[in-house]
This record gives sequence, structure tokens and C-alpha cells, in this order.
Amino acid sequence: MEMNATAVEEIVKQVLSSLSQSPAAGNSTASGVIPDKVRVAMLTQLGKMEVKEFPMPQVGDDDLLVKVEGCGICGTDVHEYKRDPFSLIPVALGHEGTGEIVKMGKNVKVDSAGNPVKVGDKIVTCMIFKDNPDITMFDLNKQNVGGADVYGLLPDDEVHANGWFADYILVRGALGSTFFNVSDLDLDSRILIEPCAVLIHAVERAKSTGILKFNSRVVVQGCGPIGLICVAVLKTMGIQNIVTVDGNAQRLEFSKRLGATGTVNFKDFEGIEGLTKGVEAAFGGHLADFGFQCTGSPAGHANIYKFIRNGGGLCELGFFINGGDATINPHFDICSKELTMVGSWVYTLRDYATTFDFLKGAKAIGLPMNELITDKYPLSKVDEGFQKAASMTGLKIAIVAD
Repeated sequence: MEMNATAVEEIVKQVLSSLSQSPAAGNSTASGVIPDKVRVAMLTQLGKMEVKEFPMPQVGDDDLLVKVEGCGICGTDVHEYKRDPFSLIPVALGHEGTGEIVKMGKNVKVDSAGNPVKVGDKIVTCMIFKDNPDITMFDLNKQNVGGADVYGLLPDDEVHANGWFADYILVRGALGSTFFNVSDLDLDSRILIEPCAVLIHAVERAKSTGILKFNSRVVVQGCGPIGLICVAVLKTMGIQNIVTVDGNAQRLEFSKRLGATGTVNFKDFEGIEGLTKGVEAAFGGHLADFGFQCTGSPAGHANIYKFIRNGGGLCELGFFINGGDATINPHFDICSKELTMVGSWVYTLRDYATTFDFLKGAKAIGLPMNELITDKYPLSKVDEGFQKAASMTGLKIAIVAD
């Protein structure tokens, strides 16, 4: 049956009229209709995550509403879950998250690197500047994220959707939020961006000593997610002689797949002298030129000095919170060795942008980065996911959309 132009025009008018009168108009997106409520996983007391419902927050002119696709559980999240060291309870946790833009304020045109963004793009958030002018995109060394805030570690307020363990998060421009368009990365890679940025920053700090070079012998102590990513970053840089130290045989074996050339299980040695000889043997009779301490253990920190040669270098990045005091001998461990040391804590905004290239480079040389994510739990089972992370029986645990 043929229809004349007038009939077609009338049908189009009727369809447009019905859309404008629909109560969901303005909330219809590429991903479907935005609900009236948002589910947020709140840490309500020590050792208890609860999924609560709140009214969907309003999107201001400088804001983004993002439908969460996934978020990794960080060691910091676990510390907060077990001890609340930042005194944030009740709090919406989750800072290793990513998702899809479903609604944008009229003033949002580009991300923090100047790349265009639109509804349907995938993003990650980085730091929240607040009003601190010393944190800038192009200054690597003034301040790291320690001078800013991040989503997932914000005090609870009337918005509530402040962490990535939720089905939606409101990225608020008025807070000084930063975010990046990462639509060219797969979901697992996007979940790994935040922890990988920690290591990009640490390796940049290590390079500033002038000691870390292509032919360096490098010891990485601690094969949790941070230590394993450290190995991958070093391998992607082209460093070929990496020895890992840990007490978990499976994690040590996985470190080889990410680039380690030798492993040392500290359970196989008695005392620090024996362990040092084990590290030396793994390097063919040499001590390390450079060390990365990734354990968060004061005893681990005290030990790593022994693994490094005179004139060598050390990057300490394992302590994201106060883990206690370490006992060292300044003469033997630092002065007589003329050791060059740097500390590293989280990242800068520029490190985030560098991380995207690292993940692509690691994939290009065949490193199994996505296998770092060993377990995934839906939002409805977020507490089970935290229990798994706290048990330290997996590597990276992620909470994903139901």
C-alpha cells in the first residue's frame, strides 16, 4: 500500500507528539530509560556493605550521569571495609570504576584531555581538584592525588551516588572532577586503569633517580595486584631482568607470565641472610640495581634494602595507609650503600593519560593483563566480593553490573 507525503508527515507528527508527552522524555538514552532510583553500595559499618536505594540525582549543567559497568576492589577499599582508617562510614566506596555516559549537562563537551565526549561514551574518573591550583595536568611532580579527592572516598551527602560500587554515579563538575574518554578500551582494561596508574607513577618516580635503565636488574617484592602490575609496566618498558619475591607460589608463577625472569619464594629461606642469597642467586650471583617494595609490610620494607647493591635505587610504594613502623639500620641500609630512594603514593592526572597507552602496549606484546581480574561479583553481592578481597585468595576482585 502506498502512502502519500501528507500521510507520512502526519504519522511523524503523532510520534513526536507522543514522545514529548511521555513522562520518561528527557531520560531516554542510548542505554534505555534512566530509573527514578539509584542503587548504591554503602559501607554502613565495619565489615558490612549494604545496597541502598536513593532518589536518582539531578544532572546539572556541568555534570555527567554514568551507568556503571564495573569497578575493582582496591586494597584501600578493603582497609576501609575492615578498619575505616579515614573515618568515612557511612560511605559509598569504589574508585576503580568505569561506565557509560547516559546523560550530560549542557556545558560538558570534552574530557580532561580535551577529547570530545557524548552520550554512549565510556569514561573513567580521576582526581577531584577541589580548589587546589598546585595540581595540574602538566606538572608531574608538584602534587599527586594526595592533594585531591577521588570518587569512592568522599563523605556521604545528599547525592549519595558518589562511588563506583553503584549502578549509576554522578560526576559533578562543580567539585572540580576530572574524567577521561576511554571508549577504545575493553571493560576489563578500563577496570584496571586506576591501579595501573599507581605503577605508571611509581616507575616515573623510579626513573627520576637515573638508576633504572633497560639493562637494570630489578627486584619487585610483593606479588599482589600492585606488584604484578609493576612487573608488567617494567616489561612493557623493555626491562628484561626482573626477579619477584613473594610467599605465594601461584602469584610468583603468574609474575613470570607478566615478565618476571626469576622468582624467589621467601618461605623457602630462613632469615634475611638466606633470603638475600636467594635473590642474589636468582640474578646469577648479583644483587639488584633497583628495587620496588610493594607489600605494605614493615618487615618487607626492612628486608628489601638487603637485596640492592651499593649505589642502587629503591622505590617504596606499598604503603597506601599507615601500616606501622619499619626497623632499618641507616648506616648499613642507606648511607654506606649510598642508596637513592623515592617514595610513591598514587598518581598524577598526567599518569592516568599515560596509563591508557601502557595498557594498549601491554596487550600488544601479549601480557595477560585481564587475567589479573580473577573474580567478578554483581552489585547485589558486593559484600561477598569484599569478603573475597579481604581473604586475599584471588588477585583483583571486581564488582560488575547485574
